[in-house]
Amino acid sequence: MTTGKREPDGQAIIVTGASSQIGRFLLPRLAARGYQVHAISRHPPARPVGAKASITWHQLDINDRAASIAIPAIALIHLAPLVTLPPLIAPLARLGVKQIIAFGSTSRFSKVNSKSRHEQELVKGFIDAEQALAEQSERLGIGWTLFRPTLIYGCGLDKNISTIARFIRRFGFFPMVGHGIGLRQPVHAEDLAQASLTALERHTSRNKAYNLSGGRTLTYQAMVETIFQALGKKPRVMHLPLAVLQAFLACLRLLPGYGYITPAMAGRINEDLCFDHQEATRDLDFKPRPFDRDQVSAPR
Repeated sequence: MTTGKREPDGQAIIVTGASSQIGRFLLPRLAARGYQVHAISRHPPARPVGAKASITWHQLDINDRAASIAIPAIALIHLAPLVTLPPLIAPLARLGVKQIIAFGSTSRFSKVNSKSRHEQELVKGFIDAEQALAEQSERLGIGWTLFRPTLIYGCGLDKNISTIARFIRRFGFFPMVGHGIGLRQPVHAEDLAQASLTALERHTSRNKAYNLSGGRTLTYQAMVETIFQALGKKPRVMHLPLAVLQAFLACLRLLPGYGYITPAMAGRINEDLCFDHQEATRDLDFKPRPFDRDQVSAPR
């Protein structure tokens, strides 16, 4: 009788992008379940948090075509950028990988009409990589699961919540277009790690894509105010015309640590960027925590 669940039995799992904030929560969970974890990163931590004998770190840049992953394993959990995944699929299939769990982003939908060339290229990269994941995996007999999270937070390593927190710490205020009425659903990295582990062990998510949003829907302004509170600061929001904020962001991106900021971001502050995660709840028991000040980590 089959239960539709995998039992670890010391099986090897490859995790790319392992030093990411999702990886910080995922690796200990995999090890605790009895998997042999091969954690791949360009910059492995000098002192891994929760280091265990069943977690082996490998320093490797998967963008380097001369580099290769030569680790026999049953599954890959790809936490690195989705566009880096397609060239890895066939080589990993030859090493015995039968399941791939990968992360894209709901930006694939929310930025589809962006006028920013950079964001247009980002969306195209997501779309092409999603298609390649499905087509290559199914051709090679690999089961795949794709997760598209919303705004990730949890370890102070993201470029969303942590960027806002870093700005508030540095300047003491936060600029905003209008009243920040656009709805958001930040999702905690630990909840994404748990979804990955559940997908690994349940067949119900095979060959499916899921949007993973957080457990609380709030306006952009309420989200920013929550971050102020998490930092122990009184909210100070400066409301600016769109053109002024876009010019401000164009200047901000010249500062170290803000190079990924685009003026197009200002135009989405009052747009609703909400995504239903009911399918993930049904198939994976995905029950994300609500976003509140006690869950916001200080930026690193």
